[in-house]
Amino acid sequence: MTPAPESAPDPAPDPAKKPALKPALTGLDPAALAELLASWGEPAFRAGQVLEWIWKKQVGSLEAMSNLPAALRRRLDGEFRLDALEHAHTQGSADTTRKFLFRLGDGRYVESVLIPANPALYGERSDRRTLCVSSQVGCAYGCRFCASGLAGFSRNLEPAEIAGQVLLAERLSGERVDNLVFMGMGEPFANFTRLMEAIRIITADWGLHLGARHLTISTSGLVPQIRQLADHPQQIRLAISLHGATDEVRDRIMPVNRRWNTADLFGALDYWNSRKKQHLTLEYILIEGVNDALEQARILAGHARRLRAKVNLIPYNTVEGLDWVRPSEERCRAFRDVLKDAGVSATLRLEKGHDIDAACGQLRLKQETEEGIVSAPARR
Repeated sequence: MTPAPESAPDPAPDPAKKPALKPALTGLDPAALAELLASWGEPAFRAGQVLEWIWKKQVGSLEAMSNLPAALRRRLDGEFRLDALEHAHTQGSADTTRKFLFRLGDGRYVESVLIPANPALYGERSDRRTLCVSSQVGCAYGCRFCASGLAGFSRNLEPAEIAGQVLLAERLSGERVDNLVFMGMGEPFANFTRLMEAIRIITADWGLHLGARHLTISTSGLVPQIRQLADHPQQIRLAISLHGATDEVRDRIMPVNRRWNTADLFGALDYWNSRKKQHLTLEYILIEGVNDALEQARILAGHARRLRAKVNLIPYNTVEGLDWVRPSEERCRAFRDVLKDAGVSATLRLEKGHDIDAACGQLRLKQETEEGIVSAPARR
């Protein structure tokens, strides 16, 4: 094929092709923003002003950045959009848990869930606000009970799209998020590099300035990244989506276990304990007839004691298209009591957002199916 000459004109625009999306201003760190503004002839302090408006004052428009010259605001507006994602819908519940649906620049959706504290149940401060954040559009790990992967994996989220969920949740709710859990849509450790860059924004003085000890990453069991995070200097917390105390149960519902079985996983957690002071959390979704047998509770108690881990029990949230069943409260309490009797710290989270499609990816899946972005998933 003959190459086009260097002076060849640009091809005529395709009217069916959408114009390129402007980059998000929230994707620039201080160095990148300072370099950009310097190239425009702006003084160095302008970068700090812009970042303060974005992350501290959390304005919803460039026009609101009132101490910037009008010409600079117009130029920024011409070349950037403020946020990497936009609010599409909020779904609330009787217990004031809220799920935010965010639209990305490419038309896909992700979710974040804002959960208030319940001191009577968890012993938490009454003003604590926890946000569950997504790290991917969909998920490739295929946990059998989860809505996130029903329509497959689309892509990783960029750092500005991850950190932007926190920014928009605070802007929409008018509340400070002081506890952050990466356990929404996607496997956070499968997007490790971008996730850690988002955490840099979230913990930075110039960013959201949230302490690393208030951040928890939840993984289904990606052993190399567990070890990698154990060696990271920040004191980020770790939660394991265990959901089965034996290989037999995890193999049935979590395909990741065939790559890294419980021996591999617990070996990595031993390494974590040798490197970190924070106690681990073992997340365990209770599914009737699958993993709620009291023998599983006894085996789980043994793992938790050895690892000095807390266990967080979560009754299954019903997902349209899946046949799994939520156990009775009596069954859930019996499972918890086995753990407590064995000296394990265990919480049972009942009805926290169960009425707002709180299962990871459920609201996003409904929206994308309605818009024809994905087809209705087949039952598993």
